[in-house]
Amino acid sequence: GVTELGTELSAKRLEILRDALPALSRVAMLWNAADLGMTLRYRSAEEAARLLGLKVQTLGVREPDDFDHAFAEMTRERPDAILMVSDALTLLNRKRVVEFANVRRLPTIFENEPPVRDGGLMSYGPKQSEIGERAAYFVARILAGARPADLPLEVPTHFELLINLKAAQALGLSLPATLVARADEVIE
Repeated sequence: GVTELGTELSAKRLEILRDALPALSRVAMLWNAADLGMTLRYRSAEEAARLLGLKVQTLGVREPDDFDHAFAEMTRERPDAILMVSDALTLLNRKRVVEFANVRRLPTIFENEPPVRDGGLMSYGPKQSEIGERAAYFVARILAGARPADLPLEVPTHFELLINLKAAQALGLSLPATLVARADEVIE
């Protein structure tokens, strides 16, 4: 068992957003409301936002068509930024989210790097290659006869901050040098 610590990282992502946008007061949270695990991660992020004094715009989606409704809601009631909780549904629609955010000049933070490579602003989360390597290790152990119940639960040990400066420039943002210096990778 490998876990990504999605719940525990919500506050850190919001702190990074606040570092990037000191005037941040309202954040839209986009997540798959049909998935209980993602809903629990959303609730954790919502609580972290409230503790930071941020207003939350709730945008649960259940299918691809729901993204259009979420975009319409953000057009009507504009947030300062978007935080997307990642799962198969949201990741498959990440390019739509990134395109919407960039056209509306909304900063974004994601849980993993693919949306940032597609033009999103930032991501913070476990190093995906490390998770894959550890998952492969556990699969190999199980195939060799180990009982899954006997295997320990592991949590990631390395987290990556990825910043897309091209996206920042397109959004008209000048990110603090201290934030950029903390990044594990910067897309220029």
